[in-house]
Amino acid sequence: MYPDIKGKVAIVTGAGRQGGLGAAIAQRLASEGASVVVHDIGSRMESDTKQDGLGIEAEMQAVADEIRNSGGEASICSADMRSEQQVQELVDFAVDTYGRLDVLINNAGVGFLFAPLLEMTQERWDTTMDVNLRGAFFALKWAAKQMVSQEADPDWGRGRIISIASRAAKSGSALTSAYTASKHGLVGLTRSAAVELGPQRINVNAVCPNHVTTGLGEWQNAFMAKARNQSVPEYLEAMRGRIPLGRVGLVEDTAKACAFLCSGEANYITGEAMNVSGGEEYH
Repeated sequence: MYPDIKGKVAIVTGAGRQGGLGAAIAQRLASEGASVVVHDIGSRMESDTKQDGLGIEAEMQAVADEIRNSGGEASICSADMRSEQQVQELVDFAVDTYGRLDVLINNAGVGFLFAPLLEMTQERWDTTMDVNLRGAFFALKWAAKQMVSQEADPDWGRGRIISIASRAAKSGSALTSAYTASKHGLVGLTRSAAVELGPQRINVNAVCPNHVTTGLGEWQNAFMAKARNQSVPEYLEAMRGRIPLGRVGLVEDTAKACAFLCSGEANYITGEAMNVSGGEEYH
């Protein structure tokens, strides 16, 4: 569909869970002919909530195997987004493996450290910010350094950087103070980077999906339903009622938006925070 993605090299962070948003983005880019580095933390993330098994290496490998079995090219690389050195090594891995880096999808994020504002702990706040915003900054910085060092494709430019923000980057909601603040910050980072990197022909954008019921999304559904004294079906029915197109988001919706923004069709789009929300968010 987008022939100018063929032959490009992409890192997709937080792509190590089967059925997850990052995995769907990696699979879509690979289907367009990109060589993809499937990234995740590679181990169980410790936190003060019961949410583990995120992006362990076995799942990362399974995502890469799915891509290869479909005829695509993929490899895996673990890195903790909270460590600048490890993020730099992730970029180095892509270059060492494939010779260059053309696309960064900043998808890694923490979306399960929710709490009422007056009960939000420093640990939850710091972990959310460290992964969702500081880690995204590290990845953007080191990816852009590599892209700037490469010859520009005359018809496409030097690179694409896309950060997966959220509807929470546009509108606030109860119980999500740290998450919402981090995603608002991610859009600000996107806009500033677009201004600085535009002269280098690097396009920087964000995609803002509404709720997507991945494995993490199922946890969010249960948490929010309980907080509202609803069953999960009641909670989801109320959500669908707020969405003009009448359904919650799918991982494929965000993957399609990323493929478009990576294509030559989006050469003149930068600094945007694209809503992919079925009309639920229009700011």
